Amino acid sequence: MSGGPVRRPVPVTQVVLKAIEARRFQDQPQAPVRLRVDHNSHISLVQADADDRLRVEFQFTTSYGALGVVKTEGTVFVQDPGAKEAAAHWQEQRNLPQEMAQQVHSAILSMCVTEAVGLAKTVRLPPPIPLPQVRVGGQDATAQAPTDSPEIG
Repeated sequence: MSGGPVRRPVPVTQVVLKAIEARRFQDQPQAPVRLRVDHNSHISLVQADADDRLRVEFQFTTSYGALGVVKTEGTVFVQDPGAKEAAAHWQEQRNLPQEMAQQVHSAILSMCVTEAVGLAKTVRLPPPIPLPQVRVGGQDATAQAPTDSPEIG
């Protein structure tokens, strides 16, 4: 068999949003412009709730540069036998073990980007992710994601 370490999933049991903010800073530009959309996931606090339960506080920001921003804050709950060790590691190093960090940030990204799609629409910002585009006519009617940044205008 292989000699590498056995990887086990880190079960994220729940993601709870506590605060949501969407702001548009300026009106629609007259001419279409390319827009860069950036996402940032930040863990602000890690605490062991029990020997095998971890509480991870986070902020997630989707930035549209000078056009606007969508911010969410919340808590991720993780069920893991190494919860106390992960919390101690956080206190010393200000980071989580790699596999746990990957799964926690993936859960944050999944929840917050999904939420940001609706919020962005509400304040007239473009979706924070490229949406599939259907092509009909002389080409296959298959969905394809655009390769460029979103245009607004």
